[in-house]
Amino acid sequence: MSIEVKPKARDRILAAAAKVFAEQGVKGATTREIAKVADVNETTLFRNFQTKELLLKAVVEKSASEISEALSGPGMSNNDLRKDLMYYAVIYNQELNKNEPMVRMFIGEAHRQKEQACLIAVNAWQPVKDKLIAYMDTAKEQGKVRKNLDSEMAVDVLKGMILAHLFRRGMSPVPYTTDEYLETVLDIFVQGIAPLPGES
Repeated sequence: MSIEVKPKARDRILAAAAKVFAEQGVKGATTREIAKVADVNETTLFRNFQTKELLLKAVVEKSASEISEALSGPGMSNNDLRKDLMYYAVIYNQELNKNEPMVRMFIGEAHRQKEQACLIAVNAWQPVKDKLIAYMDTAKEQGKVRKNLDSEMAVDVLKGMILAHLFRRGMSPVPYTTDEYLETVLDIFVQGIAPLPGES
């Protein structure tokens, strides 16, 4: 006879919060509903997360930290610009797919809850962005990309191209696979940031 073990309360709350925030938005989501979905009482919720805003922050940080940890592993140390960036593109795309309802919620909330929702998302993802910017800066020093490249803008462009696929798939069927799309993104991106003629 097997005994079913419930996930820890904190993990259940985070999972429930992601679901409720995605369905009801930042303003519409209540701690009462989140506690109900997590099968805990509100006291337990507030003991783990003092406010709804801190709970939202924890949900986003959990997602961002998974990518940040991956970027610290061997996947980004191939000494090959395209392979490294493809590794990032794949894990970022996987994270977007896993959290698609939350991603769409944040896009919608950007206009209604700009300071609250956007700042939480921007701050949570900043460590990931910083790692990619540092990677681009190093690639610039090594002569792998053009010297006048704005590393921060390049990172934003790459992220935007990957994010666009999520919305494109949701709007209508596409005649190509995700792998084919990411391969094309990396072809265009890497060629676009390549050293200019005469640069070594």
